[in-house]
Amino acid sequence: MPVAIITGASKGLGRALAEALAGRGWDLVLDARTAEILQETAAGLQVYGTRVAAVPGDVTDAGHRAELVAAARRLGGVDLLVNNASALGAEPLVRLDELPLEGLRRALEVNVVAALALVQEALPLLRASGAGTVITVSSDAAAEAYETWGGYGASKAALDHLAAVLGAEEPRLRVWAVDPGDMATDLYAAAVPDDDDPRPAPGSVVPAFLRLLDERPASGRYGAPSLLEGRR
Repeated sequence: MPVAIITGASKGLGRALAEALAGRGWDLVLDARTAEILQETAAGLQVYGTRVAAVPGDVTDAGHRAELVAAARRLGGVDLLVNNASALGAEPLVRLDELPLEGLRRALEVNVVAALALVQEALPLLRASGAGTVITVSSDAAAEAYETWGGYGASKAALDHLAAVLGAEEPRLRVWAVDPGDMATDLYAAAVPDDDDPRPAPGSVVPAFLRLLDERPASGRYGAPSLLEGRR
């Protein structure tokens, strides 16, 4: 069975992706910081009959990243790495003139540095896979100038560029930066707690990710809304 590592997998988009892949027979290594919630997620996936390793920890910790890859190796390798774990930099979001620099450093450390470090850790196994794939979860804030989203958007823009370069440097892999669009997640609620407008559930965008895995287009940046509409 193919094996995927998914960070930030205890809830939201990460959990929805895990459920979809488990339903397709994938074995999974799941990461999140809160052990109890992660274990609950892993237990819920047992109905699919696949192997699930729940490895709680912080992706900024080198030892934790090594544990994730070691767990995948025990399951047979790494065919897919989903860098989904994210930090906002400030909760709720604030304008750049108020953004704590420590918050910006945290966003860059989680969203960019740790993501690349995990790719580096998993790269030998990804190269050995017949269909090695890296998905970095992006944001429209990486490409658009939204007030208060500057720090988070800058980190995602940096992640997009790393994904683009990785795709050029590793032509045998598929490397996709995917903007999932608006979703009702805890991350968004923390970012803009006063916004009560309804948003789609994370599971509604999962078919866009599955389409990429099924069709395996060229490495690049993709928007889930376009993929759901049948466009790339």
